[in-house]
Amino acid sequence: MHSWKDKFTEKIANFFYEPSSSSSSSPSSSDHDQTSLPLKDESYLSSILSFLFPSQESISKEENDYEAGSLKIIKCKNSDTKDENPDLGSGKSTSSSDVFEDAIDLKTPKKHVHDLNLDSVFISSNLSQFFQSCLPNIVKGCKWVLIYSTLKHGISLRTLIRNTFEVHGPCLLITGDNKGVVFGGLINSPLTPTPQRKYQGTVQTFVFTTLYGAPTLFRPTGANRYFYICSNDMLAFGGGGSFALRLDGDLLTGTSGPCDTFGNRCLAHNEEFELKNVELWGFTHSSRFR
Repeated sequence: MHSWKDKFTEKIANFFYEPSSSSSSSPSSSDHDQTSLPLKDESYLSSILSFLFPSQESISKEENDYEAGSLKIIKCKNSDTKDENPDLGSGKSTSSSDVFEDAIDLKTPKKHVHDLNLDSVFISSNLSQFFQSCLPNIVKGCKWVLIYSTLKHGISLRTLIRNTFEVHGPCLLITGDNKGVVFGGLINSPLTPTPQRKYQGTVQTFVFTTLYGAPTLFRPTGANRYFYICSNDMLAFGGGGSFALRLDGDLLTGTSGPCDTFGNRCLAHNEEFELKNVELWGFTHSSRFR
């Protein structure tokens, strides 16, 4: 290949630029030859011929370069890479409804409280959020267990006290009057009835009401330690003035008034009222209550 190109280069050069013998001795021909020397340069002609007739070696090199470039392009267009790094400026949307719903399911915390609406007369979604914020940390995330309900277990304070032995730890008493107000308080289980008025409980005890619009919480003020009293014919919260909340032994009537223990106002519409229902909720990790 190289020999053929060399011969062709020589003939082309001689055909276009070789001076005739008749003019070889004239001064003008000498000037012409000097001017034409760069055009007779073989390297210049070789570059032109290399462009017109490329060698096998150069063709192979270009093909290798093209293939290497093609691999890079294919890698850039890889569908997996595009999915992992979507172009924010592209017209394709990556937030389909399925992906959006999955993201919501992953990021939304699972709440047990919504199950309470199946068994509770009083607990709404607003109250469930309220309880999640005010309950002690020791019971947050636990399974809610309906220990007692007058609709399921009958009207009996003794049955309520007896059922508190099924769980240990804080219990939430929820009740309400016939005018739609919901109120109650936190106690410890199991309840221990005492013949004399002996107060029980801890500083975790509180009372609450929905009488004043949003659910209102009353925690101990530190004025005394009259948290709650339990006997066979009464369950009462607070002291120093009136009881914050008192349930009679028949669980049909109750009273409420201001007290020093919680610094609360009346929890119901009236200081004396009829009970709509009484519920007591416990908290446990055990699966036997499911």
